[in-house]
Amino acid sequence: MTAEGTDETAWLDETEQAVWRHYISVMRLLPDRLNASLARGHDLTLIDYEVLARLSEAPLRRMRMTELAEGALLSKSRLSHQVSRMEKEGLVRREPCETDGRGFFAVLTDQGWEKLLSAAPAHVADVREVFITPLSRDQLVTLGEILDVIGKGLEPGRG
Repeated sequence: MTAEGTDETAWLDETEQAVWRHYISVMRLLPDRLNASLARGHDLTLIDYEVLARLSEAPLRRMRMTELAEGALLSKSRLSHQVSRMEKEGLVRREPCETDGRGFFAVLTDQGWEKLLSAAPAHVADVREVFITPLSRDQLVTLGEILDVIGKGLEPGRG
């Protein structure tokens, strides 16, 4: 409320507030669960897995750092720190871009590929257990449609 006692805020009603809070709880619990499983079984984080998976799907298992940052929803700085750590572990390496002296590629190493292959079955099983199986096929499709609508509203330049 403003000092004058008028209220221009469109406050959430009881249902909206309950759904919002439930969503926040799930969005905190889900990555925690997946991170714990990846750490316990494979000494990886969810972000490590995301980087390895994206690189594994790219031609020649390499991507421009800027493209990888955008796809993984990481800042360039955050990705640079992430890749530096993963380089020390031998999972990825950087290669300079031949056509742009300032650009770099992140490249999945054979060791990174093996680590991903080792972690993928358990990770997919976890995702299936906590995210896919609890939903009917119709619920899953509806959730995908809902996330698409919300995601479009979050795109740069919107809202």
